Amino acid sequence: MPWLRIAGLTFFIVALARPQLTLKEEEVKAEGIDIMMSIDLSTSMLTRDFEPDRLSVTKEVAAEFVRKREYDRIGLTVFAEESFTQCPLTTDHRVVIDFLENLQCGLLADGTAIGMGLATAVNRLKDSPSSSKVIILLTDGVNNSGYVTPTTAAEIAKEFGIRVYTIGVGSNKNALGPTSIRRDGTIIFGMTRGRLDEQLLRKIADMTGGRYFRASDEAALKNIYDQIDQLEKTEIEVNVFKRYSEEFRFFFVIGLMLILLEIILRFTILRTIP
Repeated sequence: MPWLRIAGLTFFIVALARPQLTLKEEEVKAEGIDIMMSIDLSTSMLTRDFEPDRLSVTKEVAAEFVRKREYDRIGLTVFAEESFTQCPLTTDHRVVIDFLENLQCGLLADGTAIGMGLATAVNRLKDSPSSSKVIILLTDGVNNSGYVTPTTAAEIAKEFGIRVYTIGVGSNKNALGPTSIRRDGTIIFGMTRGRLDEQLLRKIADMTGGRYFRASDEAALKNIYDQIDQLEKTEIEVNVFKRYSEEFRFFFVIGLMLILLEIILRFTILRTIP
C-alpha cells in the first residue's frame, strides 16, 4: 500500500518544518518592579563561615532570586572602597545572572563603602517611572570608606520613594578569612571574627520603609531572599507577545504510525493476497 508510505513521508516532511501554533496575544496580570542589588565585594566576603565562602553563596542565592522575578527590571551595583554599576536595570535576567556569576573580590580596592554602594543604586533608580522601587543591599562589614555616608544615601533613597532591604552576612563565630593582602595582591588567610554594623543596617532599612535581615548561614540567606520575594509583589498589566506551541511532534508521530502500519500490512495481510 504505497499510499500509506507516501502519507507517512508527507507527515515526516511537515514535522521537519517545525510547524508552530501561535497562541493569541493577551493581557495578563503579573508582578513587576524595579530592583537594584548592591553587593559588598570587600575581601572579607571570602570568609569561609559559608561553604565555600560568603561571596560564592551570595552569588548563587541572588541568581536564584533573579530567576524567580520574571517581569521585574533588575540591576546590579557593587562596592568595596568605591562603588560602580555592574549592570543597569534590565529585563534580560540572563545578563544579570552572568554578571553575578563573574563577581569576584579584587575588582575594586579593598574597603567597605556602604554609603557609596547605596548611593550608586539610588542613582540608578531615582528616575525610574516604576511605582515600586527596591534596593537589596548586602554587606558583611562596617562602613569605612567613601565620601557619601550611609545615612545620607538612605535619606536620598527615602526622598525618591525607594525601599531598602539590608542584609548582614556572616556568623558570630571565628572563621577562616582574609587577614592581610600582600603587595603582589595575594590574600593571607587566618582565623578572624567578622565585624558587622547591624545598628546601621537596621537604621537604613527603617528610614526607607524596608527591613533588616541577618544571615548567619546559607539557609538563612536563602530564606531572606524568599521573604523579600514574597514582600515585593506589585501587580501590573503586561502584554505577552508571540507565544508559540511546537506542533511537530504530532506530525512526526502520525507519520511514524503510518509507516509502521504500511510495513506491518506488507509483511502480514498483503503478503497472503496473491
